[in-house]
Formats: sequence, structure tokens, C-alpha cells
Amino acid sequence: MNDVASVPLPGTQVDPRYPDSDGRFMGDTDFHNVAMTLLKEGLEDHFADRADVYVASNLIFYYQQGDPKSRRDPDVLVAKGVGKHRRRSFRVWEEKKLPCTLFEIASKKTWKGDLYDKRPLYASLGIKEYFIFDPEGCFLNPVLQGFKLVKGKSVPLKPLAGGSLGSKELGLRLVPEGEMLRLIDLKTGQPVRTRSERAEELAAEVARLRALLAKAKGARA
Repeated sequence: MNDVASVPLPGTQVDPRYPDSDGRFMGDTDFHNVAMTLLKEGLEDHFADRADVYVASNLIFYYQQGDPKSRRDPDVLVAKGVGKHRRRSFRVWEEKKLPCTLFEIASKKTWKGDLYDKRPLYASLGIKEYFIFDPEGCFLNPVLQGFKLVKGKSVPLKPLAGGSLGSKELGLRLVPEGEMLRLIDLKTGQPVRTRSERAEELAAEVARLRALLAKAKGARA
């Protein structure tokens, strides 16, 4: 019986036609890096139990086979109906899926392109949701802006309480909170705790249990 060659997972093969990097150094501020990292981690944790939801940051998104220039570098990308495996880039023709939601973290150099260039492009590709967040509060008013696809056009999302926005695709409410976007689960109403918050909560609980144990030992002495 002949062995059947396994098909490589989407985005994992090196293809010189579609580089993993454009070779440019992109200097980002701490505001940008912190906002992007916290958002990616929060989304990863929220979808930890979903084997078909992939979250990436600073990954090249190729959207037209045969044209390496048809690409963008979204700060955070979320795709549903695909595997969680690590990729070299996200190539739509291999995935056979578009990302459902894209995020850009606005900065002095990028906010105009994020708002006026990428928004219509993403809509033309069929991206269902697009969000732009300004962690410095210097470039966008309001600092969080979101758009959904309606009949092929990009339509602004209506703000909720506190300037927050709802994401139907992600099942989350996005709340600007300083330099981060707080994620709220729409089903439970509970916030997605950051990893540092969870670590602090665990440390506090360990300290509490140790104190109780010490008190119990002292009572028996």
C-alpha cells in the first residue's frame, strides 16, 4: 500500500514568493506594544477552549494568490474555522478562510492609514469586523472605533456605555481602559482577566491559604 503524502498545514511552508517579513524595521512605542500584547493574550485566553479559532499579531496577511504585494500586516488577526498551529504567514488561498476580525493599534505614523486606507480595503476583501484603538488617546476621537461589513460596505459600529463597542464575531465587548482594551464576555458579562491579573490573584490566594495554615498551626501549638 502506497503512503499518501501529508498535506502541509496552511501557512507553514516556506515560499520565497510570499516572504515572512518585508525586511523593514518597525519601531513601536511602549503604548503600541503593550496594547497589542494585552489584546492578543486576552483573545488567546478567551478562545483557549476553541480549537478552531486562531489569534496572531504582526503576522503578514496575504489576500491574493500570485500577487505578493497584496498583503497587509494587521496588529492583531482573528480567524475562525481554522487550526491554531503556528504559521509563517496567513495566506487566504491556503486557509480557504478570511480572518473574521482585524485590529490596528493607532500611532502617530499609522493612524491615518489605519482609518482611511485599511478600512475600505478590509471591507472590499470581506472582513466582517475591523477595530482601531488609540492607546495614547492622541490620534482618534473616540479612541476606539469599530466597523462592520454591511452589504459589502464598512459601517461604523454604534458605541455602547463608556465608549465601548460590541463584537458579534468575537462574542466580546471591547472597553477602552487606559492603554489596553478590556475584553468582556457578552454571554457571561465577566471580564477576561489579563495574565498578570490572574497571577496576582493566584499569589494573593496562596498568601491567604498560607496565613490560614500558619494560624491553624499556631492554634494547635
